Amino acid sequence: MMAQYLALKAEAEDCLLFYRMGDFFELFFDDAKVAAACLDIALTSRGEHGGEKIPMCGVPAHSAEGYLARLIKAGHRVAIADQTETPAEAKKRGGSKALVARGIVRVVTAGTLTEEALLDSRAANWCAAIGEAGGGIAIAAADISTGRFEIVESSAAGLAADLARLAPAETIVAEASEHAMLATGDRPKSEFDSGRGEQRLKALFGVATLDGFGHFSRAALAAAGGLVAYLDHTARGSLPFLRPPRLARASETMAIDQATRESLELVQTTSGQRKGSLLDATDRTVTGAGARLLAADIAAPLMDRAAIDARLDLVALFHDEPSLRETVRAALRALPDIGRALGRLVAGRGSPRDLGQLRDGLDGAWRLGERLDRVELRPALLGELTPQLRGHGALIDLYTRALVPAPPIDAGDGGYIAEGYDAALDDLRATGAGGRRAIAALEADYRQRTGINALKVRHNGVLGYHIEVPAKHADALMAPDSGFTHRQTLAGVVRFNAPDLHDVAMKLTQAGAHALAAEAAHLEDLIAAALDTRETVAATADALARLDVAAALAERAVEGGWVRPALADHACFEVEGGRHPVVEAALAVTGERFVANDCALSENSRLWLVTGPNMGGKSTFLRQNALIAVLAQAGSFVPAAKATLGLVDRLFSRVGASDNLARGRSTFMVEMVETAAILAQATPDSFVILDEVGRGTSTYDGLAIAWAVVEAIHEDNRCRCLFATHYHELTRLAERCDALSLHHVRVREWKGELVLLHEVADGPADRSYGLAVARLAGMPPGTVSRAKAVLAKLEAGREKTGGLAAGLDDLPLFAAAQEAEEEECDALRSEIESLDVDALSPRDALDMLYRLKALARDG
Repeated sequence: MMAQYLALKAEAEDCLLFYRMGDFFELFFDDAKVAAACLDIALTSRGEHGGEKIPMCGVPAHSAEGYLARLIKAGHRVAIADQTETPAEAKKRGGSKALVARGIVRVVTAGTLTEEALLDSRAANWCAAIGEAGGGIAIAAADISTGRFEIVESSAAGLAADLARLAPAETIVAEASEHAMLATGDRPKSEFDSGRGEQRLKALFGVATLDGFGHFSRAALAAAGGLVAYLDHTARGSLPFLRPPRLARASETMAIDQATRESLELVQTTSGQRKGSLLDATDRTVTGAGARLLAADIAAPLMDRAAIDARLDLVALFHDEPSLRETVRAALRALPDIGRALGRLVAGRGSPRDLGQLRDGLDGAWRLGERLDRVELRPALLGELTPQLRGHGALIDLYTRALVPAPPIDAGDGGYIAEGYDAALDDLRATGAGGRRAIAALEADYRQRTGINALKVRHNGVLGYHIEVPAKHADALMAPDSGFTHRQTLAGVVRFNAPDLHDVAMKLTQAGAHALAAEAAHLEDLIAAALDTRETVAATADALARLDVAAALAERAVEGGWVRPALADHACFEVEGGRHPVVEAALAVTGERFVANDCALSENSRLWLVTGPNMGGKSTFLRQNALIAVLAQAGSFVPAAKATLGLVDRLFSRVGASDNLARGRSTFMVEMVETAAILAQATPDSFVILDEVGRGTSTYDGLAIAWAVVEAIHEDNRCRCLFATHYHELTRLAERCDALSLHHVRVREWKGELVLLHEVADGPADRSYGLAVARLAGMPPGTVSRAKAVLAKLEAGREKTGGLAAGLDDLPLFAAAQEAEEEECDALRSEIESLDVDALSPRDALDMLYRLKALARDG
């Protein structure tokens, strides 16, 4: 057995090996140590290998999914080695001592999951491959739980952003690839050959040419080939469900780099949680498929105005028709996830329950389609969706006749084929039922004949049906003429057999076995019927998801008072009463009101310089407008009183401090890298938000960098931009930058306290109110007082030197501070030089130290 295990372990490579032994999956050696620690299960030992005990642990096969989920979540890959023949077949092949053959039937990885227990129903599960060929780069990605297959033509500069949009659970590259840092694993380079990739796709979809799917570059074919080869490897020759690939181009969606996605927290927060993200604040879907589609929409806002308007038209229908919206949402809420049920069936991991879900889901889709056909003013998108909800009458009828109302997950025990579907199966079940009645009658007869009321007819997997009596009554059945044959003696009970029981048991067992075989044959036929219609079933699943998203966005709009954005042909951004959806939702929990603000970016005012104190709401204002752009182009209403927006081709956000120490980048270095990317890539149709650029270095350098960045955005990039800063000196730029306008977040001081109004007003802020904010934050009073004293000296020095703004040409920053420090140093130096150390008594020396300390403190 261990020789067989070691051979399979060598085949499993770096995976943990689940080795099937009876009712358990066992792990040995280092695999056992890793799994026991990860799963918090007992680590034992068995036998010896190399003179040492073999570490081992195991998990029950019937509950293996839960353990697999924990191992996969911890970053492990698991190879499943199962029995490939029955013990009877092994005995027939090699005698009574023959070892049952085993083989790796599947490799379970984060990107190749289909089981409900292992997946988040509201999130897609992409497996991606990066391919390079012909000087290009592409990504092939598949969600095998639903069959979605996408190929993205990318570039070296955009690769990280494209992967960030997909957020794959697993990414593979060819071995020795320069993009290995973006991947979770590698595969042989030969699997990423573009020529072999083309042949794999043709064979997979049974076509002579790929022209019907689009024009694929050599890089795209290399990526697709590598992905298909990997999926084939993990499924061990039984490829999962893949629909024809959809070719995605960068120009189709708003470009959003990874840093911007993280900054804006589009589908998850910076801590990796869904709660607190834009998706979480927007999502009112009632199905898992709808939630997955909404996440995809938010991750990839459209650039096609007609497509955006088509989505908005459908949202508007549900927004304006409350009864229709509620009818649709109620119908969708009752439907199962037919997309993932189909994915499990195609992957060979389906169950009778998955067939029942197809039946119920397709039937519900048909009925919903009939209801939507009665809508009078039909948006174009609705007209495209409703035909996809129908066309499955034959499959629905077949499954309605063939399946019981609630089919089980486990097909092993039978009972999922409906009565009346197969007369022969009904006869076998009747025979089985009759046999059970016969056994009950025999039990009653045996009790009467022997006078033993405690006598019972029992069944187990080893002895089959047998008679069991308490040990004290065993002698009565041991007599040669009793008609009973001794089988087994246990503590407290003795077991017997009888010829008439054996005959009835044989008939019952044979009928049961034949019935299970008949049901299994029907199951294969029913699954085959689903596979024959996989494309149309998948299209129905997609249509249901789109309807769910539209109705959910309408629900969210009604709930939050969101409005339909108007799309313009020019680069404008006019929002009245705009709000941050996540912050507003958080405030609503506490009963607080969000302060709405306007934003009007146009050709003559495309760059806003926003000043004001920390905590005043500058960052919130910047982010809310970026999120409004995302929502609008995703096809959603937006949190505002009115919005007219020109399409945004690229969205950039440089808000907040972060570092990447693992890659040797400080907070300031990360800020500069992200700012450099913006200046290199932003176009006149882009939207940029920048907060406190230059604050991570010295004031001289920081102000100079911020000044130059503002000039570059205004003169070179010419994009729509919100630029928040504490450098009030930048307001001087309004004198020579025609499209720059000054704004500030309003505050008031009342009886010595700072009141933050969170309102954006025209003009620059009069000052930063830094000391007031420090006091609000709980800074010790002594420290605040000292800061006031230093500030007074700085301001006095500013008046003396002409001030910082007056000398911007040579940037004489902190001249006053330098003078103040020099005066303090001179006073200390003079005091120290006047000391006659040799003449000081210990008491005088101690007093002098106190005077010097006071002088340094009060300066």
